Amino acid sequence: MSYGFVYDSRLGIPVPVLSKEWETYDHETQQQMILTWEKIRGKIPDRIKQLEKNIERKQEQLNQEENFEKSCQINSDISDLASTINDLWIWYRTS
Repeated sequence: MSYGFVYDSRLGIPVPVLSKEWETYDHETQQQMILTWEKIRGKIPDRIKQLEKNIERKQEQLNQEENFEKSCQINSDISDLASTINDLWIWYRTS
């Protein structure tokens, strides 16, 4: 098979991996890929909600934290989660 979906642990979803240009796939294969992608894509909003809840928890930790180094780490964690959310929105808009 010249395509697949590979689980991305950072995003928490499988993402498409194509070995050739989209236009070179036959219509039936394109339809199979679209169907699979739409099932995955439908789960992205729930994944984003999970990450947003994690951000909220981290923000609560940050508000309580007095140690500067730990505060920096928590802030970095929040930034990483926000970046993941941004990437998920990009994938969500990909159709």
